[in-house]
Formats: sequence, structure tokens, C-alpha cells
Amino acid sequence: MSFPTDSRISRTSAATGTSTSRTRYATSRTTTVVVVGGIRFWRRARNTVGACWTWLADTVGAAGWLLAGAATVGLVAGIAFGWIELAAAGIIALALLALSVPFLFGARAYQVDLTLGHDRVVAGSEVSGALRVRNAGRGIALPGTVDVPVGDGLVEIHVPLMRAGAVFDEQVIVPAARRGVIEVGPACTVRGDPLGILRRENTWKDVHTLYVHPVTTAIPSTSTGFIRDLEGNPSSLIVDADISFHALREYAPGDSQRQIHWKSTAKTGTLMVRQYEESRRSRMLIALATGQSEFSSDDEFELAVSAVGSLGVRGIRDGRDVSVVVGGEIPEFARKVTRSVRELATVTTRTLLDELAGVDRMSSVNPLAEVASMALESHRDVSVGFLVCGATATARDIQSAALAFPIDVGVAAVVCNPEAEPGYRRLGEVTVVTIGLLDDLRHILGRGSAA
Repeated sequence: MSFPTDSRISRTSAATGTSTSRTRYATSRTTTVVVVGGIRFWRRARNTVGACWTWLADTVGAAGWLLAGAATVGLVAGIAFGWIELAAAGIIALALLALSVPFLFGARAYQVDLTLGHDRVVAGSEVSGALRVRNAGRGIALPGTVDVPVGDGLVEIHVPLMRAGAVFDEQVIVPAARRGVIEVGPACTVRGDPLGILRRENTWKDVHTLYVHPVTTAIPSTSTGFIRDLEGNPSSLIVDADISFHALREYAPGDSQRQIHWKSTAKTGTLMVRQYEESRRSRMLIALATGQSEFSSDDEFELAVSAVGSLGVRGIRDGRDVSVVVGGEIPEFARKVTRSVRELATVTTRTLLDELAGVDRMSSVNPLAEVASMALESHRDVSVGFLVCGATATARDIQSAALAFPIDVGVAAVVCNPEAEPGYRRLGEVTVVTIGLLDDLRHILGRGSAA
């Protein structure tokens, strides 16, 4: 007796005499759904646990973790061993945790607005800001605190109890004792209990950048006085096309026909062309030393930065092309084989002072001589150069840095030494100006030609 042999597992084709096996698992789809669902559940559980742990770490302070541990140990040990004292300690700790929870309510009810009166000031002054806190919630907001980061410091402002829609204004004073770039903000609202058990923070995105400019002095115009004498004649190069007429010469193949002087040609019977003196725009190059070893103190470096700012501001106001360069920081292991220079923006006096506000001393940087040499590679039209350094610079260092300039460029070294007497002297072809105060620079550079 025969029975049908057609099966879900194997089926044979009699027409071709070949056997084709097809395997199909009835539970494959169900298994895939279970696996995918398990992966999704695991990811959601992991994200939820991570979010809860982050919330606990941000909310529970050191005192809160201590009370939680005391409550757990006290209740478990007190009930298990019948110790009433431990059970009472656990209950008290749990009560303190419960009483601190209401202080977190309305943590996001504040709306904070922070504004500064000025975004640029001179070192030694201060900036007044305004902080406005408004209760944007529907209920009463419990007292809280607003923390305003000011550079590396923190200004803490206490906010009283506020009704719905109430506004609290407070003045914030930002000290700007020293030159630099100060980040003010973002403001952070802090809500917590008096014991510091629980704490909720909400940070706002409003950040203000305060530029503290170096102190500068008003130097007389560079068109007269010491700088003009130092600069001398800007150019004596003869060219075939410019503005300042110099002389006539005979025509040579390749000369432009537009430069032919027809009246002289008619008189002499020979083609004559014009020659001109090259008109070079006056460019001032100021190189500032920024190495740690190139200054003996921070006050000495601040005096140097102020001197650079005073020279650069005067040059820009006189319509000169001013270039201010400093050494760029390089890795210590590549200091001997790598040279780096950074040119500050000198479009306006404000941009220059903004750049100088962020200049600082560095431990790994090229010396002043290499900085000046690299700067001259991209500025061939320099007519006067200033080397600003500290008291640790020797005569050999100054002469080495001055050798980078062409022979027809006037070079002056400004040595900043608060403990030295002001004055100037000649060191070969270099003029060395020593200043102990910033006003010394104004007096020396203000000397006229007759002096």
C-alpha cells in the first residue's frame, strides 16, 4: 500500500529525474521578530538607565548620596537586627531626602537675560552688566541662584521668591584688571535645598565675549619726529612707469610707446622716454617677542604689548600699511626644525587691539630673529621696522634680529624694562629705545628732527 510522499521538507521532480531539496523553517519569521524586539528593548532600557543615571548624577549632591546610603543601611540593618537607633537614623535620612524634593519644583520656570554695557574695554577698568530674571511659570517660584561664569571665576546671584510673571533685575560687575579675552556666561540657574542635598541646573546659551585691550599711549604722528627720521627716504628705485617724474632717456626696444616724450623727441630727433621714481607706500613692520625666556616677568610682557599697540594704532591712523607679527606656538620636539609666525589683523585699530588682547607668552615659540625673518619673506616693501622685546634680550640678539631687514630699512628695537632708565642709543645700524613706562615711548618717539 502506497501513500503520498509529498512533504513540506523535501519535494522530488519526476519529470527530470533530479531531486531538489528545499528547506523552510516555519518559525524563522517569529524568531526574527523576537530578536529584533529584544534588541530594541535592550537599547531603550540602556538609554533609559543612562538618562536616569545622568539625572541622578546631576541632581543628587554629595550630601544626598550620603543620606541615601544612611537611609538604606539604617532601615535594612535596623529592621533586620532590631536596632532602633539605626532604624531611626534611616528614617531621618529618608525624611530629609523627601523634604528636599519640593525645592526642585519650578527649576525651569526662570527666563534669564544677560547683557553687557560694552564688549571692549581697556585693561584696569570694569564693565557693568545687567541680569534680568523673569518667572515664566504659572505658579510661585521658590528662591534660587543664578551663576554667571566670568572667565575662570564665578559670580553668584541669589534670586528671591517670585510670583508668576515677576521680574528680578540685578547689576553684574565684570572686573577687567588685566588684558585678555574674557568669556562671560552662559548663565546657569540653580535650584536646590539649603543643605545641598538635591540640586537642579539649567544652563542658558547666551555667551558674551569681552575684549580687554592693552593700555596704549597717544604717540605723535609718524610723519614727523623720530619715526620719520628713522624711516628716511622710502625709495630711490628708478622705474619706467609711476607717478613721480625723474628724468628722460633714449628709447630702448620693449619700452611702452605711452611713455615717449614727443616734445623732447622732436627737439633731439631721437625717441626719448620718461623715467620715474618708484612710489612705495610706507609700511611699518612690528615684531613682538612672545617666548617665555624673552621676558623676565609678566609686567614686562604687558609693557611690550602696550608698546606694540601704541605703535600700531598710530601707524594705522596715519594711513600706513602696518604689519604686526608674533611667533606661532609649535611642538617642543619640532622647535629646531619648524618655524611658525602669526600675523595679527590690522584692518582697523579695533581689530588690532582685539588681536593683541589674546596674545600671550608661550614656552615653545621661535625667537624674535626668526619671527622677523619669516615676516620679511612676505613683506618686501617694509620701510621701517620695530623689534619689541624684553630686558633679557642681549645686544647680540637684537643685532641678529635686525640683520633680517634690508640695508635701506630703518630698524629700531624697543626694549621693555620697568626697572631701567628710559633712553636710546645706537647699536651699529640699529636704534635701541629703552622704556620703563609706557609714557617713555611717547616722549622718545615724539622728538622732532631738530632734536
